[in-house]
Amino acid sequence: MFPAVWAARTPEKPAIVMAGSGRVLTYQELEDRSLRLARHLRACGLEHGDVVALLTDNRPEAYEVYWAALRSGLYVTAVNSHLAADEVAYIVTDCGAKALVVSADVPAAATLEVEVADRLAYGGEVAGYASYEEALAAAGDEPIAESHGDDLLYSSGTTGRPKGIRSPLPEIAVGEPGYVYPLVFGTTYAFDDSSVYLSPAPVYHAAPLRFGGVVHAYGGTLVMMERFDAEQALAAIARHGVTHTQMVPTMFVRMLKLPEDVRASYDISSLQCVVHAAAPCPVEVKRRMIEWFGPIIEEYYASTEGMGATAIDSATWLEHPGSVGRPIIGIPHIVGEGGDEVGPGEVGAIYFERNDRSFAYLGDATKTDAAKHPEHPSWTTVGDVGYLDEDGFLYLTDRVAFTIISGGVNIYPQEIEDLFSLHPAVADIAVIGVPDEEMGERVAAFVQAAPGVDPSPELAAELTGHARDRIAHYKVPREIHFRDSLPRTPTGKMVKRRLVPDPQEGEPR
Repeated sequence: MFPAVWAARTPEKPAIVMAGSGRVLTYQELEDRSLRLARHLRACGLEHGDVVALLTDNRPEAYEVYWAALRSGLYVTAVNSHLAADEVAYIVTDCGAKALVVSADVPAAATLEVEVADRLAYGGEVAGYASYEEALAAAGDEPIAESHGDDLLYSSGTTGRPKGIRSPLPEIAVGEPGYVYPLVFGTTYAFDDSSVYLSPAPVYHAAPLRFGGVVHAYGGTLVMMERFDAEQALAAIARHGVTHTQMVPTMFVRMLKLPEDVRASYDISSLQCVVHAAAPCPVEVKRRMIEWFGPIIEEYYASTEGMGATAIDSATWLEHPGSVGRPIIGIPHIVGEGGDEVGPGEVGAIYFERNDRSFAYLGDATKTDAAKHPEHPSWTTVGDVGYLDEDGFLYLTDRVAFTIISGGVNIYPQEIEDLFSLHPAVADIAVIGVPDEEMGERVAAFVQAAPGVDPSPELAAELTGHARDRIAHYKVPREIHFRDSLPRTPTGKMVKRRLVPDPQEGEPR
């Protein structure tokens, strides 16, 4: 279903509540405003399969744009609001957007130089943009043909320039069953019209955007945080009686590092399901979250490309710690360096076999072809590395691009990073390989020290010793570089291409 159904049944029910400001958008308002925007876009010449780009912070209007696109057979491209104007311009131009909707509070909006026929701004005036509110008010009353649109999102660009991921539009009407996200995730996590979903992450990212759509398909209420804060997330859960939420592991870590009395002061008993995804979760972090929240932690592994997915619940994870579960979409295959499928326990590239859906990297046939197995075109990969156990459970080890090869031995940075996820002196850590004349590459760690901790040679020695006591010595970082902050995306992914050792730095060993 979609908002029109719920607007008819429960028009005054909140479709969206902003956790900070308390602003509410009802289902009737979401229906009316998304329909008006759809009419406006049609009047501006957008046709089935065209693209509307969205550059926004977390605001209810984001879902007006989302549902306007989905109900009228358009693609919606939500753009990372933290990008510089030139980076935004690349995406808006690359996706071929014919309309651009921006929030006045996004800095890049005012200096963005792109050729787009229709430009709208909400939340304030922006030079060069028409008023979003005036456009909605002026929209006509003519009906529109309600085909089904989709998102056209861009990769996070952690290993290179972002690429658009486009799949064929669904061959159903917007109100008909069969759209993949409500169908799979709605049933997997038992969403219904009583669900209250807390979304703490930026709405431009695939999972928050899509899960918000799932909530609306089932008639629940989406509670959107303006930005994530560990204590404020707990406060929102208690205040709104949140039943579902989705977080990334870095959010778990920040919540676990809250003082015990702060954590205990909020009533989280309404929670029925806490989903995590987007990045691997250290085993000890997840174990402690299950101890705190109870056996309601659910995990899925997927990608923006939609090439496959796995899922696992708390009880099963405790029996298979570290696993991201068994497949719920597609069939996983582990492929070795020679291109052949390998057996249980052997590490290789993760491919998913799927014959019912395809995708393409927009404007990059080379990258699209590279994602496919040369002998099995229905097998695709996003570059993650892992293995399957004897029971068919999938485990992640890292991304191909991040694997360190030192002296001919593969080293997976994720294993080293996980060692420090809950270390009291470490706020954040990233491990990469740097060139080494003798070994090819050596292990280097970039560390953001915890507040109040002095980033000193003594701390470097302490961290090196911590690793040496717990993993093979060849995996221990040979050098540690301290930074005031590390380049994570707001969804928790580390942008490792931005990590560069300073030649002037000492190299604690």
